[in-house]
Amino acid sequence: MAHSGKFGACVFRGIPAALSAFLVIGPAQAFDNHGATIPGVVVTPLLTTTTTASGQPITLPKGNAEVIVSTFDIAPGATLPVHKHPFPRYAYVLAGDLRVTNTDTNKSDDYKAGDFIVEIIGQWHQGTNIGAAPVKLLVIDQVDKGAANTVLRD
Repeated sequence: MAHSGKFGACVFRGIPAALSAFLVIGPAQAFDNHGATIPGVVVTPLLTTTTTASGQPITLPKGNAEVIVSTFDIAPGATLPVHKHPFPRYAYVLAGDLRVTNTDTNKSDDYKAGDFIVEIIGQWHQGTNIGAAPVKLLVIDQVDKGAANTVLRD
C-alpha cells in the first residue's frame, strides 16, 4: 500500500529552514513574504500533514532542538534492524523502493522515489529495500540537542 500525504501550502513558525523547504512552501508561495514570488522559481509541495505515517500527532522537541540531516543508502534486499525514534524524523526518498513495516501493528507502507515520509515516533518498525536498485534517503531528525534519534530493539 502506498502512503501519501495531503498536498498544499501551510506556514509553520519556528521550524528550521532545512525542514521548511520540504514542508511549507507552495507553488504560488515560493519565498512568499507578503504575496511576492520570484520569477523562474517553481516549488512543488511534497507533503503537508500534522500526523506521522501511523497517524500520531507531530510534536517537536522542547527547548534546545537540534536538526540532523543525513543520507541513507540501502542495498537491494537489505533490511534495517527493528528500531524506534523518540523524536520526529522525516525522510525523502531520492531513489529506490522502500517498505516500512510497523512491527507493533504489522502494517506496511511502500514508498518510492519522490515520496516524503513522516516517520513513526515511539513504535517499533523497520525498513526493507524491496526493489532491484539501491534506496537512497535524505533523512532529517529533530532532536533535543545532543540526543540520538534511533533506539534499536534488543
